[in-house]
Amino acid sequence: MSSRSAILDQIRRQLGRGPLPPDAVAALEARRPAHTRVAVGDDLVTRFIARFESRAGSVARVATLDEVPAAVAAYQARLGLPPRAAVARPLAGLPWPAGFSHHPGPAGPDELLSVTPCLAGIAEVGSVALPSGPDSPTTLNFVPDHHLVVLHCSQIVRHFEDVWPLVRARPGGMPRTINLVAGPSRTGDVELTLQLGAHGPRSVHVILVDAPI
Repeated sequence: MSSRSAILDQIRRQLGRGPLPPDAVAALEARRPAHTRVAVGDDLVTRFIARFESRAGSVARVATLDEVPAAVAAYQARLGLPPRAAVARPLAGLPWPAGFSHHPGPAGPDELLSVTPCLAGIAEVGSVALPSGPDSPTTLNFVPDHHLVVLHCSQIVRHFEDVWPLVRARPGGMPRTINLVAGPSRTGDVELTLQLGAHGPRSVHVILVDAPI
């Protein structure tokens, strides 16, 4: 049991009741104030790709999750990187090519390439939501020069606000950190010249998987 669950259970015991029934939960949800959201068309995948690539991110598309290792190897070879990566544990069991070395995180300062899953893609702005945790440490998102993110088309949501119900529904509860990444790290502080990789990866590459998660 998480600390959050233990605290909530203690509060319920003090109040003399258990979890709220579904109709009470629905009534409370209905009381949340609504606000105007950016209009987003129904083709969420196309919108996500366009917005993500507009900020120097790149996208490759594969049919199934088993094709991810080949896409990673192709990206690594195209950039002339060593055939090695820090790979988050949920992806470690995929059929990685012979000769491609991979290990579960965290990523050290000499790591050049990392591969992680994500919680969601946000069509509105073209960002990916990356929760922290022991299976995908935050170092994988920011330490290597090149970060590859595996995103299923079925994980793409319409607006920022649509991410938070997914966060609350995670089996492990609320993570310590959620990073919303919209492309490579950058700065224009030096003579107003855009530089990539200022405070994180020089490249962020999404591998978009057609098959549902």
